[in-house]
Amino acid sequence: MIPPGGCAPSACRRQHLREVANALLPAASMRKPSSVPMCLFFLMLTVHQGQSVCVNVSSDTEAVLGMSMKLTCIFCLMREEMSAETRVDWYYSQSVKDRMLIYLFDREPHETDGPFKGRLQWNGSKDLQDVSISIVNVTMNDTGQYECVVFRKFFFDTYTHSVILNKTINLVVRKEASEDTTALYSEIMMYVLLVFLTFWLLVEMIYCYRKISKSDEQSQDNAYL
Repeated sequence: MIPPGGCAPSACRRQHLREVANALLPAASMRKPSSVPMCLFFLMLTVHQGQSVCVNVSSDTEAVLGMSMKLTCIFCLMREEMSAETRVDWYYSQSVKDRMLIYLFDREPHETDGPFKGRLQWNGSKDLQDVSISIVNVTMNDTGQYECVVFRKFFFDTYTHSVILNKTINLVVRKEASEDTTALYSEIMMYVLLVFLTFWLLVEMIYCYRKISKSDEQSQDNAYL
């Protein structure tokens, strides 16, 4: 028998559960917005770590008359936390007998006297993994062989270890720039890769958002029961 103004015991229990669910529902809805940014944050970390990476890149071998030319020389460190001293010598020669020192880096850059004085610029990195230089206002006489010699001494607790890297660049100076199909294809592939990564990131964001939404809906349904 149901008392006046009251309800059956089973109906009262259901009404009580609904009141509890309604009280918990705002708290569940407040957690939903914070879950999406957190998921996107971890997703962005997997796409981009934000750490610099050293890559051994070959130097260009063709220069244009009157333009600037970078002579690339890279000597990557396998472990960046190592303590090391670095010295760099740049040589130029048109034959074996006329090899001359044109640039020196020993704690700071130094130009030497000769035909390149005033036309060479240090283009290396702060950590001295990239020890490149640039030629300003290239002339036809700059055609020849350039040699990058890197002396690196590593300091350990009980001993030191020295390494020497030699890199040769055979430079040809032309009056006009020649067509480089390899660079064109590389640029096209770069844009294709960027489009693909952007699309993949968008798909992952949608998937992540739907998964969070479905999880919150299931939590709300369970709270109603």
